[in-house]
Amino acid sequence: MSHKTWGGRFEGRTDVRVEAFTESITFDRRLFRHDIRASQAHAAMLASVGLLTLTEAEAIRAALDEIRSEIEAGKMDYSVSLEDIHTHIEHALIERLGDTGRKLHTARSRNDQVVTDMKLWVRDAIADLDGLLVDLQRAFVESATRERGVILPGYTHLQRAQPVLAAHYFLAYVEKFQRDRERLADCRKRVNVLPLGAAALAGTSLPIDREFVRRELGFDSIARNSLDVSSDRDFLLEYVFCLSLIAVHLSGWAEEWVIWSSTEFDFLDLPEAFCTGSSIMPHKKNPDVLELTRGKSGRVIGALQQLLVLVKGLPLAYNRDLQEDKPALFDAHDTVAGCLALAAPLVEKTRLKRQSIESKLDSGFLDATTLMEALVSRGLPMRSAHEAVGKLVKECLERRLRLIDLPDSAFDALVPGHGAAIRAGLGVTNAVAAFRSYGSTAPAEVDKQLSEWRDRLGLGQAPAA
Repeated sequence: MSHKTWGGRFEGRTDVRVEAFTESITFDRRLFRHDIRASQAHAAMLASVGLLTLTEAEAIRAALDEIRSEIEAGKMDYSVSLEDIHTHIEHALIERLGDTGRKLHTARSRNDQVVTDMKLWVRDAIADLDGLLVDLQRAFVESATRERGVILPGYTHLQRAQPVLAAHYFLAYVEKFQRDRERLADCRKRVNVLPLGAAALAGTSLPIDREFVRRELGFDSIARNSLDVSSDRDFLLEYVFCLSLIAVHLSGWAEEWVIWSSTEFDFLDLPEAFCTGSSIMPHKKNPDVLELTRGKSGRVIGALQQLLVLVKGLPLAYNRDLQEDKPALFDAHDTVAGCLALAAPLVEKTRLKRQSIESKLDSGFLDATTLMEALVSRGLPMRSAHEAVGKLVKECLERRLRLIDLPDSAFDALVPGHGAAIRAGLGVTNAVAAFRSYGSTAPAEVDKQLSEWRDRLGLGQAPAA
């Protein structure tokens, strides 16, 4: 018999150039565990409905275990003539069991087989990625705990805006990565729908039990439309979209820390183990891990674009174009996983340069908005208070003063009798202490949020300050 799963209809050999062009074994071999797991469940189901004997099903199960062990040990000989991992495994099975091995593909097609393998793989990938995101969240929470007394300048438009607690800053990234985790969890709901049993596109006339396979493989539900199954890559695109957002969040964080580690900002001391030097400039300490994290986001976003273009014009049901989904998926996942694996230890080992930060806090009028709100709280209309503070800032710029350097009379002119009290509330420390709204950088709010995140992420009670 032909080694091709479809060889019966053809008389001549496939052109070797076509075999090289159409193969996918060079990239889909990583699906071997998922293919074997799905095949064992399928064999057990075939036995349950009488399409295999129990003896045949057990022989298939045992032989597939042996094949998995051989692949894990690097003993599988791969050949482009066998196209893909699914055919390699089936060929190895037939070599062992003969006609019993040839029965395994009963009531299934490579179309629903491939989608099932991919869903199993993505399901595992989501679990792995969620673990990496948790590690990164914990690293940020520990940094927030360690640096919780530090005040940072907050920025909008990369211009100094208002003061924030360092803990508040670190927890902002915890929130971003929590949304990423929630997106992955929601994506998993659509991943965890069993495709197997749809066969090529129309189902099968054989008496299969899809519910049996669903239970065996731990899927939540069964795909309802066989025609939809073989062309469905929505789950895959959705996963890569989730990866793209994670990459965007990582890229924004990396960009910020690249800037903060510069001499001009001097906010961060990056660990040497995560930096490199220059081949010509001996003084350099370059943030290469952060820069590559920023750069690699383009690969992930590109993978999403590639997949969207891949499926945008395909008619129902299966088309061979869909073979090209795997390189983009695998590369996007590997890229994000690699970035996350370095992000957590980098965050853990990075320290804020407290003295440098503190020495620059008086510049940039970080307390201007606090002054405006102090005027509002004493009865001045917001727009009037905004204009008045703007004029005071202009005066300070001309005289090279801080707002707190202005005399009480400057504030008495705006709210008679309150100048001294208003002036006493200026400065970054007082500005931070003035915050009170839920979710703000108010010290009590930040302590509450930090405690909640430590509990949520299983970090236990924070050590004493």
